[in-house]
Amino acid sequence: MSGTDQERWLRVKERLRAEVGDEIYQSWFARMDLERIEGDTVHLSVPTRFLKSWIQSHYLDRVLLCWQAEQPEIQKIDVAVRSAVIRTALPKPKPAEAIEPGQGMRPRPDIGDVRPAFGPLSSGHDALGGSPLDLRLTFDTFVVGRSNTLAHAAAKQVAVGRRGEPVMFNPLYVHAGVGLGKTHLLQATTWAGNGAGERRVLYLTAEKFMYGFVSALRTQTALAFKEALRGIDVLVIDDLQFLQGKSTQAEFCHTLNALIDAGRQVVIAADRPPTDLESLDDRVRSRLAGGLVVEMGALGEELRLEILKTRVNAARQYHPAFEVPAPVLAYIAKSVTHNGRDLEGAINRLLAHNKLTGQPVTMEMAEREVRDLIRPQEPKRVKIEDIQRIVARQYNVSRADLLSSRRTANVVRPRQVAMYLAKTLTLRSLPEIGRRFGGRDHTTVLHAVRKIEGLVGNDTMLADEIEVLKRQLQE
Repeated sequence: MSGTDQERWLRVKERLRAEVGDEIYQSWFARMDLERIEGDTVHLSVPTRFLKSWIQSHYLDRVLLCWQAEQPEIQKIDVAVRSAVIRTALPKPKPAEAIEPGQGMRPRPDIGDVRPAFGPLSSGHDALGGSPLDLRLTFDTFVVGRSNTLAHAAAKQVAVGRRGEPVMFNPLYVHAGVGLGKTHLLQATTWAGNGAGERRVLYLTAEKFMYGFVSALRTQTALAFKEALRGIDVLVIDDLQFLQGKSTQAEFCHTLNALIDAGRQVVIAADRPPTDLESLDDRVRSRLAGGLVVEMGALGEELRLEILKTRVNAARQYHPAFEVPAPVLAYIAKSVTHNGRDLEGAINRLLAHNKLTGQPVTMEMAEREVRDLIRPQEPKRVKIEDIQRIVARQYNVSRADLLSSRRTANVVRPRQVAMYLAKTLTLRSLPEIGRRFGGRDHTTVLHAVRKIEGLVGNDTMLADEIEVLKRQLQE
């Protein structure tokens, strides 16, 4: 694939981002890669079948139009799932390959050791196999920093557990934004847990769980599917926010309860806390929140630099002559702040430019190659809990007062202000805001929002108070 094709792909991605907005772009296109261009067909890849299906159903024409704006002769977009490529392209470790002494891990299994987690039942029934694992995503390659220390320690604790031992926290629920290491941590837990050889650990994406359940219903093997799931020792579910469908969610709830009640471990990752998974049933959210909920925060500059060094060292195993000067690494760590995938993308670009042109990596090259990865700092994500806490402090009432049914004047106004801020500073819907304010109806929230909007135009003091509250919430 030529450098010109990659440059076109970068421009196409920027067109997509401009058309659909950053949030949709991050959800559906951030992990899409260009594989090759053959004739009038562009071949792209994504990591999961769910992403492939969604993009083909909703965005394929838009992707094609963006390509045609750069290359008019393109007539077709082909989207494939690259997980299968990873499994065949990467060398499998030898069965006896062990981590170096002192690192506290057993030999890693190859992918064939992980998939038959259901025993004989999985043969001939693909719906019951685990999702593919990436050989690179182990605890050895996970870089630990201040933002992910607790999540890493909890995952290691799960991985070294033994069958029959009491479970310390169940479920373990990890949430973070895109590209901050959730999938890496979950796959590392699966590798290490299966490597110990004592427990059966199954890694499933939410899309794979849905596919398995629907396939089992279609083939009238739903009972076998349920028994197989509940017979494993550790269930690892990734991207729970994509779990859709009432029957699928009900089955997930039953499976979750059955495993936890039987003392089996459940590990879950999503892009938001359990309370923000509005599509899930209240019972599921409650059960998830009852375990250990850990947030993996944004990557600090020191951690970003360590990640970059790790990626360079990994690349040098295959390209020994690849060198990135320390000032270039420091520049990327300071400038590319969004997530870990952007950091890996930056190293891949430097490597590609170095290998394809033969030119050494310089600061000028780095500034040119990663300029589109340098994004404006995103505003702080405001949480409803923070709004309630700061408003309660400002008006000298308690958070419990805001959630209560009290109708006294000293509580009603702060409650309306808090609801107004929740609507204007978060993406939560009116029903969700009402639920978070003591189970109120969405019409109550709408009345509060309109009431404050009407008062702000005439009451200068109230307008100033709200501006002060907004600044405190966004600091």
